[in-house]
Amino acid sequence: MAGPSGQVARREDEPLSLDPGVIERAYVCERKRRARKETREASVRVSTGRFWVLLAVLSFLSVCFTLLAWDVVHDTFGI
Repeated sequence: MAGPSGQVARREDEPLSLDPGVIERAYVCERKRRARKETREASVRVSTGRFWVLLAVLSFLSVCFTLLAWDVVHDTFGI
């Protein structure tokens, strides 16, 4: 059998709490959550861009080294 959910059930005839402090804290929490999400998305974009730039640089270097090695082998063995 399931245990209690930890939330207090509100009765239907009980009015909602309209305490401005509670509402303001909820807004602050939501703004912080949204800011964390935006920061996380921005860092993902930056890391993705950094990955592709690094991959392009490494690919360029590997092509350069391959051509250099081919030139040395060609000069050495006359292939």
